[in-house]
Amino acid sequence: MSFRIVIPARYASSRLPGKPLASIAGRPMIAHVWARACESRAQEVVIATDDARVYDAVASLGAEAEMTAVDHASGTDRIEEVARRRGWPDDCVVVNVQGDEPLMPAAVIDQVAANLLTNPDAGMATLCEPINRGVDLANPNVVKVVADARGFALYFSRAPIPWDRERFQGGPGDGPLSSAGAWRRHLGIYAYRVGLLHRFVTWPPAPLEQLEFLEQLRPMHQGVRIHVEDACATVPGGIDTPEDLERVRARLGGA
Repeated sequence: MSFRIVIPARYASSRLPGKPLASIAGRPMIAHVWARACESRAQEVVIATDDARVYDAVASLGAEAEMTAVDHASGTDRIEEVARRRGWPDDCVVVNVQGDEPLMPAAVIDQVAANLLTNPDAGMATLCEPINRGVDLANPNVVKVVADARGFALYFSRAPIPWDRERFQGGPGDGPLSSAGAWRRHLGIYAYRVGLLHRFVTWPPAPLEQLEFLEQLRPMHQGVRIHVEDACATVPGGIDTPEDLERVRARLGGA
């Protein structure tokens, strides 16, 4: 299995400024993400950033890094720039490991790459996990995905889909779901072929993408098929807020 990893690491964050350099167990967050990526079977791991402070911190780790444009709208644009500058061929598989996922299991990274490689009809691949609580199903920050019988995504949404018409008269509620197994949370890890990345950055945002604020709806709008399967290991969740940072610090041994 041959694939590469690019870790987008943008310095600015409205909820947690300087997030890639936040200290966790005596090391910057990006160092933990890079270490998890290096445990995978990837042939190459590159950190893509827009800030010299992150670049210098990465260089001190001995990691490969690329300084990318500061005006990229998303991590996908940043990854495409790395692929273009490095001349990776169109059929090369690239995994996007988010720069705020210091607990991402290496087995999950390998899995999403294998998912794309074994599904030639897919332009992208991603992963999901079961949703078992109504409070998570109702949470718009928990992105839901529904797929067909072959595992190809039908839609991603912040809304509680599918909607249980018989039981959700007053909403999903807060407790355990009575039909556990019917709902899936989308995990924000992707595998792409480089040729798709080159096309992706030329497409304007799709109408549904602009409503949901979900970038994966853009390629679906263009007819790209996204394959989804359940993750092989638990993904503890990334860091978006100071509270998330403290949760991960408690798990890994402090600041």
